[in-house]
Amino acid sequence: GGWLLLQNCHLGLEFLSELMDTITTRESMSEDFRTWITTEAHPEFPITLLQSSIKFTNDPPQGVKAGLKRTYSAITQDLLEVSKMPQWKPLLYAVAFLHTTVQERRKFGPLGWNIPYEFNQADFTASVQFVQNHLNDMDVKHGVNWSCVHYMLGEVQYGGRVTDDLDKALLNTYARVWFGEHMFSEKFCFYKDYVIPKGKTVEDYLQYIEQLPEIDTPEVFGLHPNADITYQTNLANETLSTIVSIQPKDSSAGGGETREAVVQRLADEMLEKLPPDYNPHEVKAQLQKMGAVQPINIFLRQEIDRMQHVISRVRTTLTDLKLAIDGTIIMSEELQDALDSMYDARIPKLWFRISWESATLGFWFTELLERNQQFSSWLQDGRPNQFWMTGFFNPQGFLTAIRQETTRMNLAKGWALDSVVLHNEVTKMMKEDIVGPPPADIGGVYIYGLYLEGAGWDRRNSKLVESPPKVLFTSLPVVHVYA
Repeated sequence: GGWLLLQNCHLGLEFLSELMDTITTRESMSEDFRTWITTEAHPEFPITLLQSSIKFTNDPPQGVKAGLKRTYSAITQDLLEVSKMPQWKPLLYAVAFLHTTVQERRKFGPLGWNIPYEFNQADFTASVQFVQNHLNDMDVKHGVNWSCVHYMLGEVQYGGRVTDDLDKALLNTYARVWFGEHMFSEKFCFYKDYVIPKGKTVEDYLQYIEQLPEIDTPEVFGLHPNADITYQTNLANETLSTIVSIQPKDSSAGGGETREAVVQRLADEMLEKLPPDYNPHEVKAQLQKMGAVQPINIFLRQEIDRMQHVISRVRTTLTDLKLAIDGTIIMSEELQDALDSMYDARIPKLWFRISWESATLGFWFTELLERNQQFSSWLQDGRPNQFWMTGFFNPQGFLTAIRQETTRMNLAKGWALDSVVLHNEVTKMMKEDIVGPPPADIGGVYIYGLYLEGAGWDRRNSKLVESPPKVLFTSLPVVHVYA
């Protein structure tokens, strides 16, 4: 008749099947018996156990209002009156606001925190306890030791979880900007309309929290308004992909085309457009002509090898998929994933693992053709005047090849690879304006296809400017990279 508590069950999945058997095969069981299981989400968690249980998740509330409301609903009047110091209530509210902010920033992904940390109620409780102890031990003449408060909040209580240097700097900035003598002045606010209320009871605080906006602008957390575009886009994509993934996978019941027919037609179109395989002997001969041991040509060889791998994999999958649809061969798990993904305009996992990220299958396939075009024309017509750098599998390898090339050109002057560094100069030319390679005395390469995220580019004065509202990405002109 008792309760059984099993914690962190994602670490012992084999036991769960045994547990399920034990519970289901028992002849008699007390009405009061319950099994409480805690686990992280895991793809191999027994589905029958999930289906027969009541699911309960404990997520932080969305928004500053909901976060503060939850925190203050758990605060008692005794805690509010535990210290007679005038700084106590404002400090308690500021810690609650900081607690909500650090959790809320997680929804913005890498724009919020470089690493998503699991901040929880224990951090808040420990911070409140520290503030209380600090005020109890405080010398009234000297007042609050703010450098101690900043250190404890930014480096110990919340900072203890933070491993990234930039995240640590952000947390310390919050502690420095929000905690100080200035927080007790009338003018202080976290952001306009987000102030520290003056109240005597928990109800006073809850009343104030109730009139805060339901939806917060990212500026409350010190982010640019455009951060919300990224968040809303990711949220919409996540919702839509969840809806798509739980759609019935049966063939079309109405008079429309079946899933298989749609995918078969798509496979035919793609096979027709797919570029031919590279002939290893021709590739070798062409590279010999261009100078097979030159760093840039070694890089080209590696890129062509990877491109060939993608082309072969796509051709094999599409051919096998057509045979499986016709019933000639058995539909494997991987082919089933390819069929479902292609029908939903997503990239099949088989292809994605060896290629690049893209929004939809259409964009991905277009990029395959464009990337291949760059390699084949480079191989046939010699080194191009400009390079689409974001079309490489290994852009870092391309930049290393540039450094090696420049080093070899200057060996007579005693240059060594370790001391050669890259310089990037954003030109005023667009890709259409390039008619020849960079000046021979400087060397290097022209590259295009780079974008700025969250910033604009002033072409006339060649400098970064604020991003126009509602514009996330700005295309850069051609960049001259030399070593």
